[in-house]
Amino acid sequence: MNAHTPIKFGKKVGMGQSVRRVEDANFVSGKGQYTDDVQRDGALQAFFLRSPYAHATFTINSVEDAENADGVKLVLTAKDITENGPIKCQAVQTQADGTQHPTKDIPLLCDGVARHVGDAVAMIVAETVDQAQDAAELIDIDWDMLDVVTDTEAALDANATLVYEDLGSNKAFELIHGNPDETEEIFKSAARVTELKLINNRLVCNYMEMRACLGEWSDEEDRYTLTVGSQGVHGMRRALAKPCLNVDEDKLRVITPDVGGGFGTKVFPYREYPLCLIAAKRLKMPVKWKSTRSEHFVSDAHGRDNVVTMRMAMDEQGKFLALDVDLIAAMGAYLHTYGPYIPYLGTTIATGIYDINACKFRIRGTYTHTVPTDAYRGAGRPEAIYALERLVDRCAMDMGLTPDEIRRRNALTPDQLPHTTPFGRMYDTGDFMGHMDACMKAADWAGFDARNQKAHSEGKIRGIGMSTFIEACAFAGSEPAKVELNEDGTVTIFIGTQSNGQGHKTAYAQFAAEALDMDIDKVQVRQGDTDELNSGGGTGGSRSIPLGAVSVKRGSEALAEKIKEIAADKMEAAPTDLELVQGQVQIVGTDRVMSFAEVAQAAGEALNAVGEFKQDEATYPNGTHICEVEIDPETGITEIANYTIVDDYGVTVNPLLLAGQVHGGVAQAIGQCLFEHVHYDEDGQLITASFMDYRMPRAADMPDFNFDTRNVPSTTNALGIKGAGEAGTIGGCPAVMNAVVDALNRAYGIQEFDMPAVPIKVWQAIEEAKKAKAA
Repeated sequence: MNAHTPIKFGKKVGMGQSVRRVEDANFVSGKGQYTDDVQRDGALQAFFLRSPYAHATFTINSVEDAENADGVKLVLTAKDITENGPIKCQAVQTQADGTQHPTKDIPLLCDGVARHVGDAVAMIVAETVDQAQDAAELIDIDWDMLDVVTDTEAALDANATLVYEDLGSNKAFELIHGNPDETEEIFKSAARVTELKLINNRLVCNYMEMRACLGEWSDEEDRYTLTVGSQGVHGMRRALAKPCLNVDEDKLRVITPDVGGGFGTKVFPYREYPLCLIAAKRLKMPVKWKSTRSEHFVSDAHGRDNVVTMRMAMDEQGKFLALDVDLIAAMGAYLHTYGPYIPYLGTTIATGIYDINACKFRIRGTYTHTVPTDAYRGAGRPEAIYALERLVDRCAMDMGLTPDEIRRRNALTPDQLPHTTPFGRMYDTGDFMGHMDACMKAADWAGFDARNQKAHSEGKIRGIGMSTFIEACAFAGSEPAKVELNEDGTVTIFIGTQSNGQGHKTAYAQFAAEALDMDIDKVQVRQGDTDELNSGGGTGGSRSIPLGAVSVKRGSEALAEKIKEIAADKMEAAPTDLELVQGQVQIVGTDRVMSFAEVAQAAGEALNAVGEFKQDEATYPNGTHICEVEIDPETGITEIANYTIVDDYGVTVNPLLLAGQVHGGVAQAIGQCLFEHVHYDEDGQLITASFMDYRMPRAADMPDFNFDTRNVPSTTNALGIKGAGEAGTIGGCPAVMNAVVDALNRAYGIQEFDMPAVPIKVWQAIEEAKKAKAA
């Protein structure tokens, strides 16, 4: 069987099989159904007037001209929606002093003060988008620009401009985690201390499908319907119903069709969603809104943006004794949905794969006149592992050790597992040095010097770097699945996760097709409608397959038993004498069969079963990434020469889907390391507000990934699955930047360098090092 032959029946499509994605035929043929493809007769179009200033007071003198403009049906400002609540922060943290920090939630429309470029001031609804946009220019509004602060660290300065005068400072919150007293005592007597300060640069998510929504109101049903690209309809409903619309959840139906990329950023509620619903109810007409790419840059949650100072205490042999981390995390102008939780989540794996039992982690969130930040692929864990793995390499430099040797001296060994970290994470399984050794061999680490010499002969410099990472994902919880046999003999899976491109329909269908021994093409997956499922956890934190797939398997197995019971009665046989074979029920050892369609019809009612797997602990994917880079000193251009990955994902469900997730994650990491960067000027204007200035990674920038697994099954997951959706971004950034620093250090003695390694920055660092050496 060649690689392109469709695999059809039963156990041939189950766990571990490289089944090709069943959803792709629709996508590549243009038959996908995304939010903007959903049409309603007479739907009106919304446009949002946004602040052109990062910080300004404003007065709306009149909206009369806009209201009277051609095609305009409604203009809303803050005074028109006083009964509606803001987009609330859902992640208030307990601070170091035991109090819960105050929140500054996102107003649906600004009331007299705008706090970042892109803050929404008014909503215009018209027959067409062009009419609404033209009318926005007719709104009579006076602006008074104010001073701004955009720098994450400088926001804490005593004389910094305040985002909120009533708070008295720009500190949104302060958290302390770990065992600080013990940590401080160890540092006092440590033989060696290595310190490193890093910036984790701010990013724009830039999924392929822009956000969009369609708001509807039904007098007959007395409820709203929101069609929106999301990462989970139930979480979206919960965030919008009571907090914004002042209605019970059963008064809001949320539907999510196909979604073109999420990366965490489509988990969140945004102000456009409730406003379109409010307008739809007032006008008794559907109201639609679609973001432009320009709006995306200034209105959708950004990612990362940390400044971190770290210290590692070591003994004379380079054994890690204690870790001290001081993290400043930009929150932006408001506390976004999970914004304060993201840096905290990173702290929970702050010690990585290493045997470090003393750790102090201080987190300060800062308000700035910028777009709010929130979860972006990995959600705090890429930031934490990036900082740690960069520090580990710096420790190796200071101790005169190789990167692999310092890891060997400090990594947890298999016989130390399970291991509970200072932050309460319980690493259950893994062989960290096993995958490091395998990765080094696959990357030909030993042959690097020869490749480096060849690069020098061609006028280039070369570096090699590694990261050995671990993450926590698929957190404790469950994701029930209902599996139903249809009258035509097909099967439908109902589940509350939401695919954003991961291939969930394929993975879930594999489990059902295996349990029911049927053609995978006859298994449908239904996600994204609160009317079809009472609850659902959505997609995020690499939870869908580790939790959802186990539930699908259990539900499918339960349905198989029900099918046998119905067929046994009709075929006058014991259920134990029956087996499921290629979509039929067969009496073992005979040619007597009954089709699934016949069973469904014989049941007389819907034949379904619910499976639910409840997990009590997270899972812990881990692995080693090795990156080799080549830099042209004359231009500063960095190219990735080789990239090797050996990861531990527990049990693999589908190798093709897994490779796709890993490649995509690493591509996003490479983008952050070498190209992507958000830049605000001194007035708070977003300079990198389009693809003209915000450099995205392209196919030509990617190497041929050498990817393999060295799996150790999870003991916290029923099937041994660990999850893979975010791992590439977590292992990727430190591997790339350790390679960049290695190249710069070997050639010019440069030991510190922050992302992104854009050509001008690399070239300037090299030129400065040359001048310093000459002096």
